[in-house]
Amino acid sequence: MQGPKRAFDPDDEGVYPPMQLLHSVLIRLFTTLITLIGVAVIVFFVIRVVPGNPIAMMLPPGATEDDVARLTALYGLDKSIPQQFLIWLSGTLHGDFGISITTRQPVLSLVLSRLPATLELSIMALVIATAIGGFMALTGTRLRGGKAEAAIDISNGMALSVPDFLWGLILILAFGVLIPIFHISGRISPSLDLPFTTNFYLFESVFRLRFDLWADIVAHMFMPALALAIPLAAIIGQLLKQSLKETMHLDYVTLARTKGYGENHVILREALPNAILPTLTLVGVQFTFLIGGTVIIERLFSFEGLGNMAIDAVINRDLPLIQGIVILFAVIFTGVNLLVDLCYAALNPRLRHA
Repeated sequence: MQGPKRAFDPDDEGVYPPMQLLHSVLIRLFTTLITLIGVAVIVFFVIRVVPGNPIAMMLPPGATEDDVARLTALYGLDKSIPQQFLIWLSGTLHGDFGISITTRQPVLSLVLSRLPATLELSIMALVIATAIGGFMALTGTRLRGGKAEAAIDISNGMALSVPDFLWGLILILAFGVLIPIFHISGRISPSLDLPFTTNFYLFESVFRLRFDLWADIVAHMFMPALALAIPLAAIIGQLLKQSLKETMHLDYVTLARTKGYGENHVILREALPNAILPTLTLVGVQFTFLIGGTVIIERLFSFEGLGNMAIDAVINRDLPLIQGIVILFAVIFTGVNLLVDLCYAALNPRLRHA
C-alpha cells in the first residue's frame, strides 16, 4: 500500500513540474514581446522628432518641390507619425521592414547580409575574452596570496579602465603600424577568391576546408575581436576568481585536500564546476553588450558588419534602415537574455521557482 504523496517542495533539487516549466517560459516570452514592442515604439518616434529631412538628403540641389513630394509620398513620410507607425508595424509583422532610403534596397535583406559578420566578430571576441579571463582567474587562484595575484588584479583594473575603442586604437598603432602583423581594415583581402554561399565567412571557410581563407579572415578579425574582448576578459577574470576564492573554503574542497589530491586537481575538478555558474550567466548577459560594442569597433577597423552600417544609416538619416537595425539588435538582446535565464534556471533548480 502506497503512502500519501509528498507535497511539491520548490526547494527540491531537480524537481520542476512540466506545467511550471511551461508557465515560466511563457512569462519570459511575454516579457520579451513587451520589451520588443516598447523598443519599436521608442525608436520609431524618437528618430522622427530629430531635426533633419532624409528626403532632402537624397535629392540633388536642383530638385523641384514635386520631386520632394513624390519621394515623401513614396516612403510614407507625408502621413502623420501615428499613421506611419501603424503602416510600418503592419509591414514588419509580415516581414517587410521597408526600403532603405540611401541604397533603395529592402531593409531586411541589407540587415541580414551584414549580421553574419557582426555575429562572427562577437563570437570570436567572446571566445578570446573567456579564454583570457578564465586563464587569469585560474592563475590568480593557484597563486593566491602572492605578488602574482596582485599583478593579475592590477592588470584587470587597467583592462577595465580603458574602453574597447581605445584598445582598438592601441592595437592598430602597435600591430598595424609599428609592427604590422595583422590587417587593420576590412573583413577579407579583396584579392582572394570567395567561394562562399553564405555571409558566414569564418565558419564556411572551415566547412569548405579553405584554411587559407580562414587564416586571412582571422587576421582581419583578430584585432577588433581582441579590442572587444579585453574589457570583458577583465570582468570574467574578476568574477570567476572571486567565486573560486569563496569556493576554495567550502567543506568538499577541504575534503578533497585531505584525500591527497593536488592543488591543480582541487581547483579544476572540485572548485571550478561549482564556481563557474555565476560566470556563465555573466558571459551570456555580456554577450549582448558585446554585440552593441561592435558599432564603434567596426567603424574603427572598417569592418563590414551591422555596426558599421548603423553609423552610416544614422549619418544619412535612413529611417527605415535605422529602425530595422535597432529592432534586430533588440531581438538579439532579448533572445540572448531569454536563453540565459532559461539555461540558468536549468542549471540552478532553486531559481526555477523564483
